[in-house]
Amino acid sequence: MAGGPAKPKVTGRITALILDSLTKKPVDYATISLIKATDSKAVNGGVTDEKGKVVLQNVAPDQYKLSIGFMGYKSKTILVKTTPEKPDLNAGTIYVVPSQSNLKEVEIVGQQALIENKVDKLVYNAEADITNAGGDATDVMRKVPMLSVDINGNVQLRGSAVRVLINGKPSGTMASSVADALKMIPAEQIKSVEVITSPSAKYDAEGSGGIINIITKKKTSEGTSGSVNASAGTRSNNGAFNFNVKTGRLAVTTSLGVNHAYPQNSRVDVFNTAVINGVTNTVSQNGFSKWSRVGYNGSAGLDYDLNGYNNFSTNVKLNSFSNGGPGSSDIYTNQVFSQNIRDMDMSFNNMDWNVDYRKTSKKEGEEFSLSAQLSTGRNGSDFTNRFVTAGIPDFSIIGHNTGKNNEYTVQSDYTYPFSKTTVLETGVKGIVRDIISDYDASAQDFDYSQNVASAYGVMGFKLSKKITAKAGLRAEYTKINGVAGNITGFDNDYFNLFPSVVVSQNLSQMTTVKLSYNRRIQRPSLFYLNPFRNESDIYNPMEGNPKLDPELADNIELGYSTFIKGSIINASVFYRNTGNVIESSIRPITEDGINKNLTTYINVGTSQSYGLNVFGSYNPKPKWTLMANFGLNTYDVSSTQNNVNTGTFLNYTAFMRSAYALSGGWNTEVWGVINSPKRTFQGQTDAMYFYGGAVKKEILNKMATIGVNVLNPFSRDLNIKTVNNTATSSQKTDIHYPLRSFGLNFSYKFGKLKFTQKKSIKNDDLKKEEEQGGGGMGGGQGK
Repeated sequence: MAGGPAKPKVTGRITALILDSLTKKPVDYATISLIKATDSKAVNGGVTDEKGKVVLQNVAPDQYKLSIGFMGYKSKTILVKTTPEKPDLNAGTIYVVPSQSNLKEVEIVGQQALIENKVDKLVYNAEADITNAGGDATDVMRKVPMLSVDINGNVQLRGSAVRVLINGKPSGTMASSVADALKMIPAEQIKSVEVITSPSAKYDAEGSGGIINIITKKKTSEGTSGSVNASAGTRSNNGAFNFNVKTGRLAVTTSLGVNHAYPQNSRVDVFNTAVINGVTNTVSQNGFSKWSRVGYNGSAGLDYDLNGYNNFSTNVKLNSFSNGGPGSSDIYTNQVFSQNIRDMDMSFNNMDWNVDYRKTSKKEGEEFSLSAQLSTGRNGSDFTNRFVTAGIPDFSIIGHNTGKNNEYTVQSDYTYPFSKTTVLETGVKGIVRDIISDYDASAQDFDYSQNVASAYGVMGFKLSKKITAKAGLRAEYTKINGVAGNITGFDNDYFNLFPSVVVSQNLSQMTTVKLSYNRRIQRPSLFYLNPFRNESDIYNPMEGNPKLDPELADNIELGYSTFIKGSIINASVFYRNTGNVIESSIRPITEDGINKNLTTYINVGTSQSYGLNVFGSYNPKPKWTLMANFGLNTYDVSSTQNNVNTGTFLNYTAFMRSAYALSGGWNTEVWGVINSPKRTFQGQTDAMYFYGGAVKKEILNKMATIGVNVLNPFSRDLNIKTVNNTATSSQKTDIHYPLRSFGLNFSYKFGKLKFTQKKSIKNDDLKKEEEQGGGGMGGGQGK
């Protein structure tokens, strides 16, 4: 109709994958230019990512020349064309030829780096580490620089609590037990792990130590692609399957992972002493627990491009996990002998459903997103204790707890670039959590609700040609109310501001120094809050504390990174001040004539911690890589209110790795991890170490691999000793955990995976447990 509004012009995108013609490896940071064929005018461009992929958005239908250039390679130009009917074009794989003088160098650098140091994070590429095959996410996390993982699978970043995300999203399983959630993810499903030590105000403020983001292989891809992985061993068996299909603007992705750990005996010895009315009472327990573990996780996702500017995606994840088993202990109480025959079962079932909408514009970098998430979980804990004593009738203690956790989240983010060097990021978010913990009788229910509203603004800009800065502020309001059994209802509302700032300077093209500050919060999760009394060990019961306050931490970090002839050095020093530190606490009590050490959780006091971390990677020969990481931090907690002054202790963690590639598709690797004794305000856990190796062979034209892995081959058990003391009691635990394992693994991949990233909800605001989980770890003690 004449005079009517003009029809909006359709735009699309052009994607391509740039590979080295000799090594068939990705060429990252290659410059891509899109030039109009009619007038040779450049209209668009970009840089390839670490996978060699480039995506050029907002491309109007026309004929173009796609030009590829990178130092050490011959320039290459191809003709491409898009139309209004088909505005999107996949140019496929484009091979670039190295110049003659650079052939040898290309063979060296063409392999994927195991560790990448980026501006705002450190990335561990797990898929490039052959020793991960046959393990789970816990095994992967043990080898990530700056992280320390105890035998239960609890993760810390430089000695402090950390928030763990999956593909940038929270998980209902993580809300119940991080340790058990990690054991549900086969290592073969993990693409990489991102360590974010100084998150900006854009991130949820949770995680006093920082954020860990596990990127899995469940990504949208062009065409049809997938992978199958299987492993069998003496400790556990894993399987993982991924399948992706994309036709036109529609993409569907699915995945499935299963895990089964054989039941194995863990020897558990516990010795308690208590001084009551001047008389010393002792309880000695010598026994075992025989736990097994079974779990699965699955997901299905849909991604649809409405046009070049609007995208819709949704994803559903299901997780189910159970562990437990029988056990027995011989008990000696002041010369009286008895036996405890027990059984323990713990289960975790969760569903996460995400819906995301993303809108871009013709202005490069401008983006609006709207996301919603529903998480539901149902967790169970059941135990039975039967006590047999000569001359006394048998008696039993039975416990049952069912926890239901429903979480609803809505989030919106907007990014606006004022220029190429000045970018504004802003957003709002709301989280509603409802928790019901039912134990033994309805009158003893724990009903808890937590609502969090937040908003943020972050500005990134340049101070000079070599100095960039990013500053932001996040505001969060938290409203809590609940009823805990016979405890009077409680309320706790608080408002916090979380500033963040980072300044980065390029000393040279390969050397960067960075100074950052941020404030973080660590809210206690259900594990810490639930007042359910777990008496799977009658002499060492456990319960949560519903009146815990959140931790608040201020962090300052100075970092330095450089690349020297293929070698990497990354070093940082930091200071952290944390208020209301949450730790486990034992307290001697007497009930029904039995002396016990009750474990609960309290806000101990204030912690000041100094630390450093040094990571290095070196290639003595082109196919030989040496890698090491060393982290050190102080532990010091004090409180006048609780009369606590621990003094200063040193914690450290060290990781070493040596990998060598042989001809014929063979790869070998050995590694080792050492964790120092871990302190608490009442005691410590002894040092522990892990080590392993692997051999892998490429087969079937490099589409499949087969290999063997070993873990701690020269020692069946890992001996873990923990001592806690109060003024009138002590608790000593000695666990022999079966760790040695041998395994055979196989993987097969098909198609071409070309990953695309989608923005989504990230709930980062709950402190996770330190004691629970581990698949057989201390089962008799209910941990």
